[in-house]
Amino acid sequence: MLRSEHRILTTHTGSLPRPLELTGLYARRSTGEAVDAAALDAAGKAATRHVVRKQREAGIDIGNNGEQQREAFFLYVRHRMSGFGGGWHRRPFADLAKYPGFAAWGDVLASGRPSVSNRDGVPEAVSAVEYLDPALVKAECDEFALAMGEVGGFAEPFMTAPSPGIIAAAMRNAWYDTEDAYLAALGRALRVEYEAIVAAGFLLQIDAPDLALERHVSYQDRPLADFIGFAERVVGTINDALVNIPRDRVRIHACWGNYEAPHDCDVAMHEILPAISQAKVGGWVLPIANPRHQHEYRCLKDLPLDDGQVVVAGVIDPLTNFVEHPETVADRLERVASVLGDPTRVIAGTDCGFDTSAGRGRVQEDVVWAKLAAMVEGARIASGRLGMG
Repeated sequence: MLRSEHRILTTHTGSLPRPLELTGLYARRSTGEAVDAAALDAAGKAATRHVVRKQREAGIDIGNNGEQQREAFFLYVRHRMSGFGGGWHRRPFADLAKYPGFAAWGDVLASGRPSVSNRDGVPEAVSAVEYLDPALVKAECDEFALAMGEVGGFAEPFMTAPSPGIIAAAMRNAWYDTEDAYLAALGRALRVEYEAIVAAGFLLQIDAPDLALERHVSYQDRPLADFIGFAERVVGTINDALVNIPRDRVRIHACWGNYEAPHDCDVAMHEILPAISQAKVGGWVLPIANPRHQHEYRCLKDLPLDDGQVVVAGVIDPLTNFVEHPETVADRLERVASVLGDPTRVIAGTDCGFDTSAGRGRVQEDVVWAKLAAMVEGARIASGRLGMG
């Protein structure tokens, strides 16, 4: 895993805007409508080349395929694993239930747009969960490599895969006797994907919003200790799945959910950091930009970092069309570097993805590229101020 040896490097959290045509195909398929498989494949491949090119133009050092060949950051596993069917409706998030007026306004904004829901009609585990064919993830890796060969690559390419915890929470268990048994099955299946991504030469990012988000969803009316226990079990499952992968080839992303809302029911970072820090990874991708958690960069002083481990600091908010000023980005990076005591351990990133479920992102595509370019410029400013290079 690269470190910011001479200047602060830049990355992002994974999902990037999908073209309207591609989003429409995913949305129709998610409701059970038959879509042209060849058209979907062609649109996904074209979109992959587009986002690779746009990341390079923005100056991103550590880039990915934008998750263009997936309809959502975790729901895509239903096409790669056995055992999922039916459907259920996720429990309302605590802050949305607390502010029904805001929730209704959000529903109006979302209406009329093709999108893939990650809360309504989500599949559940109805039989044994197993990975169907490693060729499925290999094909995505190969396509990303081809795209980089055609339009240019990155200093370090990465690809994402979900945490077993977010699947267990959002695609509920209707088959296994216990949650632990379900987590173990998911861990075994995801291990195939984790190892394939690393074998393809990419850095693996595990998307684990469950390590913070589920406190105000599945565990909103239960003691904090119950949620922390869940987080610890998830991290243990992740560690088991990473048994064959060197620590420095993995980073993990945790967040409070990629949706605009009050977020005043979120668990505090200091409450979850001890569990998250047990992950056997080389880097942590953590939100620092959003208004509810900006102050929590101070908590990073309690994150035990061994040799080579880094923090990807979210300094760009993926939920607003404001383009952050590069000076603001630089200030955020300098604060994180000050707490960690070593700027080479800091990488600039985004709080979360820009389109984690197809069509759900609120930031317009042209604004996304401007935000990433502002992050690159802010990292340059911070590097100079920190005396790097």
